[in-house]
Amino acid sequence: MIELEGVPELIDPVMVAAFEGWNDAGDAASTAVAHLEREWKGEVFAALDAEDYYDFQVNRPTVYLDGGVRKITWPTTRLSVVRVGGDKPRDLVLVRGIEPSMRWRSFCNELLGFAHELGVEMVVILGALLGDTPHTRPVPVSGVTSDPDLARTMDLEETRYEGPTGIVGILQEACTHAGVPAVSLWAAVPHYVSQPPNPKATLALLNRLEDLIDLRIPLGELAEDARAWQVGVDQLASEDSEVAEYVQTLEEARDTAELPEASGEAIAREFERYLRRRDGAPGAGPGTGPGHATDMGDSSYLRDTSSGRTRPPKPPKRDPESGAGDEDGSPDD
Repeated sequence: MIELEGVPELIDPVMVAAFEGWNDAGDAASTAVAHLEREWKGEVFAALDAEDYYDFQVNRPTVYLDGGVRKITWPTTRLSVVRVGGDKPRDLVLVRGIEPSMRWRSFCNELLGFAHELGVEMVVILGALLGDTPHTRPVPVSGVTSDPDLARTMDLEETRYEGPTGIVGILQEACTHAGVPAVSLWAAVPHYVSQPPNPKATLALLNRLEDLIDLRIPLGELAEDARAWQVGVDQLASEDSEVAEYVQTLEEARDTAELPEASGEAIAREFERYLRRRDGAPGAGPGTGPGHATDMGDSSYLRDTSSGRTRPPKPPKRDPESGAGDEDGSPDD
């Protein structure tokens, strides 16, 4: 039985979840939820029993000192709640943890139990995959759902993926079978620079989340981190002519693929999106003022996280069964 005595009645709650591991390339998704917790000062109200879902030889507990007393932090999944103020306040239930080692169906059922008790209206699961995408272009973010009605009303893709999946895909299907609207947002991370962190991918996920749930998300220093990250990756790529040539090939392929999108309808959609982001615009949703998510274009982005890191590895040949994405960067749920 789930007891939520310390949680007040929530306003139009949306559950936003991310899990470290296979579905979290560059730690982009889990960092996005951590950012929401930090910016909105989320309060943890529940944690799943680590004994039920984790293999401690795979995800080991950590020991730390608290005032000279040794304590242990167990790997698990925690739930927190934040209230977003403004003209139309609403609550977010944030779920952040590690992909479980076992009992995935029970794990999803427990999360759905919390969602039911809290009156969650929709579940949004964040993920990140390795893809053939250049770091110099905007991060592709795909929004997918198993619900055809939701796909139509929210301009999402109806998933058609078949193959190995992670906890993101399992939780989305569990939501669908339970009658809970669920969406997965997937950011594509360049496979040749997959080391975390990747603030550019985190920023892209927050941008898309902002649009999806019509909330203004404070960014803090994330936008500047994103710019500096790209500068660092640019420097690393320039040190290896083969990598630089490969990046150019990806850029050309990306630009060519996007040419058909340069239509009047696509331009109109982008202009409407820009207007929604403007601070103070009539009926505007998320804004573009300081501290809010923005689409920062396709040039200078991100922080130099190369300390102690070797230059980008030469592009590997992709094995469709070894990574969380297809050759075109489409998510695998």
